[in-house]
Amino acid sequence: MNIKVLGPGCPKCQQTERIVKEAVAEAGVAAVVEKVTDMLQIADYGVFGTPSVVVDGEVKCVGKIPTKEEVKKWLKH
Repeated sequence: MNIKVLGPGCPKCQQTERIVKEAVAEAGVAAVVEKVTDMLQIADYGVFGTPSVVVDGEVKCVGKIPTKEEVKKWLKH
């Protein structure tokens, strides 16, 4: 599983990355969590709000910090 946290590195983006990593650890899922800060790469996902989360190429969240419970649901699919 590949998870990307999209954002320039602002506090909300950092918090999102932390939540995603905690959810992955708690769920015991094998996943690579990447931070994408390049705005051109972020735009390639059609995302114009950050932070955003992409799981296996599918945009799951745009412009808000997801809850740990939301992230865990995404990990099950």
